[in-house]
Amino acid sequence: MKLKRVVVTGIGAVTPLGNTVPDLWDSVISGRSGAAPITHFDASNFKVRFACEVKNFNPSNYFEPKEARKMDLFTQYAMVAAQEAVTDAKIDVENENLDKIGVILGVGIGGIRTFEEEVTSYATHPELGPRFNPFFIPKMIADIAPGLISIKYGFRGMNFTVTSACASSTNAICDAFNYIRLGKANIIVVGGAEAAICESGVGGFISMHALSTRNDSPETASRPFSKSRDGFVLGEGAACLILEEYEHAVARGAKIYAEVAGCGLSADAHHITAPHPEGKGAAAVMRDALEDAEIRPEDIDYINVHGTSTPLGDIAELKAVKEVFGEAAYKLNISSSKSMTGHLLGAAGAVESLISILSVANDIVTPTINFTEGDEDPEIDYALNLTFNTAQKRTVRAALSNTFGFGGHNASVIYKKLS
Repeated sequence: MKLKRVVVTGIGAVTPLGNTVPDLWDSVISGRSGAAPITHFDASNFKVRFACEVKNFNPSNYFEPKEARKMDLFTQYAMVAAQEAVTDAKIDVENENLDKIGVILGVGIGGIRTFEEEVTSYATHPELGPRFNPFFIPKMIADIAPGLISIKYGFRGMNFTVTSACASSTNAICDAFNYIRLGKANIIVVGGAEAAICESGVGGFISMHALSTRNDSPETASRPFSKSRDGFVLGEGAACLILEEYEHAVARGAKIYAEVAGCGLSADAHHITAPHPEGKGAAAVMRDALEDAEIRPEDIDYINVHGTSTPLGDIAELKAVKEVFGEAAYKLNISSSKSMTGHLLGAAGAVESLISILSVANDIVTPTINFTEGDEDPEIDYALNLTFNTAQKRTVRAALSNTFGFGGHNASVIYKKLS
């Protein structure tokens, strides 16, 4: 069986750096940080009091009040990102075979805000009995976002959520890619969504010592590859891609951003939260993606690394890059979008894929911000081009995007120029 080709024909985003793709792209090529003091709740008693929140998001601009009350914030973000992507792709719902259009989203946590609100309300007033909102469960469950997207547009193809912690949305992209190239769908809306900036979300990550505590300077807190890095900055938002079978896209005259060349999947089989210190799982997943894409290491021009700004993770990932790419590692650009967006957990891979796709389309590599001279880590090889602080123009024939999740889940995807 000959596998079909898969391309990207639409993109949408709601992020800490902008609630549309143009706003996000302008921010990342300008090297802006989305980190700021937390406004979603009173964090004055928390050890970490900042995050990368979505800003100026008003549900009433997108939903009727009654409709919005039935959705957790992560679902609202997903619905808005999907709408931008579907509109961008110019999908003619009236003339498509809706049985061949699916929706797959990656969600690491889901409706944690709804869970927190409902359980807290019950715990505060137990004398009232178990008076839970009838929409408690539908709002909370992680699979509700793709369900609601399919209901809105009438898409009747495969519909589910992938959960693999911070690798979730890249796993979702890999699934969508495989379904289309196997002929199971013509179009799939794929991406990720997350909204965990709440007391339990922030508090949980604080207790793990996972977050940066740089409260005096939130905008510089996410500093991948710097010696002074002390943890990631929690982010939120959503991104969606329209993946489409190539011949189907050409037949309807769709705009094509890039081709999905290949995907890789692996496990660290090491620790529930820490990466393998030598980056064994990270190396395996990148090799798998390269093999799947039938691309040589020297044909990759840019790697959007997982790059969370944690002491262990950044070192392990760069070791893996050097192991897989050898001398070619010194000829490509490497950068971490998380230095600007923060870590969007289950939505991270979708946002970083979108940025990688635009890098391929526009021949610009976005920067790793917040590095300063004198903050070099002796365990990091600075002969690598880590694209510090300023975007760089170069031909990007192909870009690889990495995401790794708690539990040792690794996923990589490669995008290339259409040929």
